[in-house]
Amino acid sequence: MKGLRFIPEDTKVNFIGVRVVAFAMSAILLLGSLSLVATKGLNLGIDFVGGTAIEIRTPVMPDLPALRTSLNSLELGGIAIQEFGQPDDLLIRMPEQEGGIEVQQAAIAKVKAAIDATYPEQEVDYRRTEFVGPQVGEELKMQGMYAVLFSMLGMLAYIWFRFEWQFGIAAVIALLHDSFITIGLFALTQMEFNLATVAAILTIAGYSINDTVVVFDRIRENLRKYKKKPLIELFNLSINQTLTRTVMTSVTTLIALIALYVFGGEVIRGFIYALIFGVLIGTYSSIFVASPILLYLNIRRTGSGEVKTEEAA
Repeated sequence: MKGLRFIPEDTKVNFIGVRVVAFAMSAILLLGSLSLVATKGLNLGIDFVGGTAIEIRTPVMPDLPALRTSLNSLELGGIAIQEFGQPDDLLIRMPEQEGGIEVQQAAIAKVKAAIDATYPEQEVDYRRTEFVGPQVGEELKMQGMYAVLFSMLGMLAYIWFRFEWQFGIAAVIALLHDSFITIGLFALTQMEFNLATVAAILTIAGYSINDTVVVFDRIRENLRKYKKKPLIELFNLSINQTLTRTVMTSVTTLIALIALYVFGGEVIRGFIYALIFGVLIGTYSSIFVASPILLYLNIRRTGSGEVKTEEAA
């Protein structure tokens, strides 16, 4: 008895045939992302720009709209309020105030006074108050950039070692494609970009490279199996053979992520939001970006079955 298949075994979709359209779409998305980052910028969280995080537990179910109105009327900048675990657990983020530590402490006292005034006859539990200075924020920003850079280099080395250098270059280009477009999404929506978002981008890179490796492994097998088949036909065959696995993995992952997005609370929403988009763009890039780029890197089959580069004319 055969297992359930969402895609028929004899599927023959011409993915490589639409590579020019796919490249054009990717170029538009990349240029749009870079333009958005350059013009609108990213809504950096206090992890990167500094500020104060106050975690509280309210005595009764909080009225978030009223509390936001009360705190933003203090004119201390954009104050964000998020549910943190339970509905009565709140995380309040306040941007850094100009004027030194005394001004910052006075702003924290103002926020606490406004919160206490919301519950005049009950006590609010202040569970944590943390201040992130601008110097620490700059260090975290650099560390986040290094984490993304070194992860890309590590994946390049892994693919290069496991396959050939052409496969490594194609995979890293696809990873950069996914990362830049995801960053562009955050510039477009102005959702908070923080360390959790950096972690999401690294997770997206890991997911995308896993999909890409599966397709590349089948391409390598077929390069050795079909020594006379044209490369475009061979690449299409390889992608179609792995299509069921790619689609089912993406769908099952999306089901879990959507459930987390709906029921996981505000604190992880940005992280899950990035992952949902990353799964979609990563699946797209492994089929329509990584494989067609590999086609242009001039691979051929030798008599021994090894993949080598074409000699320059």
